[in-house]
Amino acid sequence: MMFTERIKQLREDRQIPQRKLAAALDIDTASYCKIERGERRARKEHIAIIAELLETDKDELLTFWLVEQVTVVMADEKELSHKVLSIAKQNINK
Repeated sequence: MMFTERIKQLREDRQIPQRKLAAALDIDTASYCKIERGERRARKEHIAIIAELLETDKDELLTFWLVEQVTVVMADEKELSHKVLSIAKQNINK
């Protein structure tokens, strides 16, 4: 599951209108809709605000957000992705 799918699912489960999240993020509703559709990326500083409004774990949303960032960057490098992620993991664990 991607970040965009998760926030949409949580928002719909809690019956929160998109305009409420948009207002909390200080963006217009159209921009928030683009985030849920994956046409625009949420900023990292949005994660805590979204998590609070959706009454969910911030770390869970941050994990999904990070996965989405990596996926977008690696989309055109499928053949190298395993190697890149392996090297990244080694560097993170140093």
